[in-house]
Amino acid sequence: MKIVCFGDSVTRGITFVSGRFKIIRDNYPTLLQRFLGNQDEVVNKGVFNDNSDLLVKRLDKDVLQLHPDLVLINVGGNDCNFRWDQVAKLPEEEHVPIVPLNRYLSNIRQMTQRISASGAVPVVLSLLPLDPARYYHSLMDHYSHSIGHWISCCGGIEHWHGMYNRSLREMVQKLGLPTVDIRSAFKNKGNFSELINEDGLHPTAKGYVALAEIVFASIPDLRTEVSRARALT
Repeated sequence: MKIVCFGDSVTRGITFVSGRFKIIRDNYPTLLQRFLGNQDEVVNKGVFNDNSDLLVKRLDKDVLQLHPDLVLINVGGNDCNFRWDQVAKLPEEEHVPIVPLNRYLSNIRQMTQRISASGAVPVVLSLLPLDPARYYHSLMDHYSHSIGHWISCCGGIEHWHGMYNRSLREMVQKLGLPTVDIRSAFKNKGNFSELINEDGLHPTAKGYVALAEIVFASIPDLRTEVSRARALT
């Protein structure tokens, strides 16, 4: 079985140490390959700072042309994020997420439909949980403290992050798509502060192991989905 892991920096394998982003070798697709052994092939198609708009644009090249059996889609954290430089300059103004919610959901729906039409099985992963306190601390190290005023008025990334995840879950359930709730499972994996880095967004080395274990545990059920899809073609 060929599995494509399609997503943003969490899929690519980015960590944040001493104020700098770094690529981690043992990312979740690499660890998933290790857990599965040689019977399956895992391809990492995660790109740093990607959102669902960008995933749609590279779907053909990075997914469909590889003819996978299973596609694990994990994206949304950058969609519901904000242009913090603009927030810092204009903290009294209204600001909207980089990819508005309706377009985000439309992008996910479009990708899953095209993947299904190709004969592969799309699997939608929930958004990974974040640590808002650490995230805002790292933001204010780079931008003006004036963003704190705006966050207090609109709820900031934590509010939007939860909204996007809930809306994604509702849409996936309505469409009857395979899904893996990595958000809930990740929170139950142990000390959350040891699983999320100081930027509040990216997993630590332990966090990537936890994420890979969660996905690996879902593989038997996903194999069944692949067999069902093959039977219909």
